[in-house]
Amino acid sequence: MLPSKTLGLLSVSPLVHCSLNTCRLTSVLSYQQCPAPCSDFRSAGRSHCNFQSTRSSHTSATSTSIAYRIGAAFSAKGRRFNTKQDLFSFDPSRQLSEKQPYTGRPISGQDAFFISSVGNGPSAAFGVADGVGGWDASGIDSADFSHALCRNLASNAKENSDEQKLGARDLLSQAFTDVVADKDIIGGGSTACVAVGNSTGHLEVANLGDSGFAQFRLNAVHYDSNPQTHAFNTPYQLSIIPPKILARSRIFGSMPLRDFPRDASVTSHDVRHGDVLVFATDGVWDNLSSNELLQIVSRYMIGFQAWQGSDKGTTVGKELGALSKEGGIPKEKESSLQTMLADAITGEAKAASQNSRRDGPFAKEVQKFYPHEDFHGGKVDDICVVVAVVVDASETGA
Repeated sequence: MLPSKTLGLLSVSPLVHCSLNTCRLTSVLSYQQCPAPCSDFRSAGRSHCNFQSTRSSHTSATSTSIAYRIGAAFSAKGRRFNTKQDLFSFDPSRQLSEKQPYTGRPISGQDAFFISSVGNGPSAAFGVADGVGGWDASGIDSADFSHALCRNLASNAKENSDEQKLGARDLLSQAFTDVVADKDIIGGGSTACVAVGNSTGHLEVANLGDSGFAQFRLNAVHYDSNPQTHAFNTPYQLSIIPPKILARSRIFGSMPLRDFPRDASVTSHDVRHGDVLVFATDGVWDNLSSNELLQIVSRYMIGFQAWQGSDKGTTVGKELGALSKEGGIPKEKESSLQTMLADAITGEAKAASQNSRRDGPFAKEVQKFYPHEDFHGGKVDDICVVVAVVVDASETGA
């Protein structure tokens, strides 16, 4: 039987395995105990090339004034996706979370997200975190870890006084330090994918684990990130390991796989007017490929003429600025293009995760390396999606 997704330390006994459909394992297993191949199954079958974007004349122009218009959607495992309630639209004047007693959080299970302005300037910080479920076996809910991490990411970004010097890894590192210092969090672990974007169009992303992001530009996949894993279903993860569990693991001769913000993969990107940035937990990536996400994004961007076809190829529509404003799409639930995109991606990932006849990226990877498991269909999990539509005010006047 395959080990389930590995956490940061849970399976203390070298003989403990959980079923493939349950949760990731903590990082308590040693490398010798995790012999499964750690290939990047998101790359399988891709028809596009990954590349780090280079600075272009478009984004380096002095007239550029980039804004990130951001929405989010989420659905906890075992719950119905409520398209009226499980949405969030970012308003810079109203932060998602602050450093104060935490009285509530999105009903997103062990997945979490954050969106914040950086200081009082035009820059934005946003991303997702995925609490590693294998800690449940030790009586620890990783949701506390992931949601606290995002709460600190948001508040630290807001409190930053020098937006030009705020790096994605530094932001993640400070938030992790705050979580470790929080006496209410006794243990747990989480992946994280964190972005900081400024008004010149420069975006820096720190990705640790198997959450990730994709950049879509003019009906094409411009970039998508690769997951970091120690072994199959064993992502890199930030973690707090209670002393008792750490001592127990040493009895069995295993060294915990503890990862830190310094282990995150950091990439730099230039974003342009009309780009769509999708940050998501593995509840999306295990069930939908980046090309399938492109189909969803293109359906709405082209349908609302935010992207338009012409003799010169695909161009950005004139209505993008208006469509991405609050109320730009008057509907009962989504009121902006970015919120509609987040809703559509979450809904499609939810449907794919529950479809026993539709093999997603996770199922295809299992079939490749573990054919005896006869695993088919989607992988049920918490889902969290943050979508940023990039708008240049100099292009739209919006």
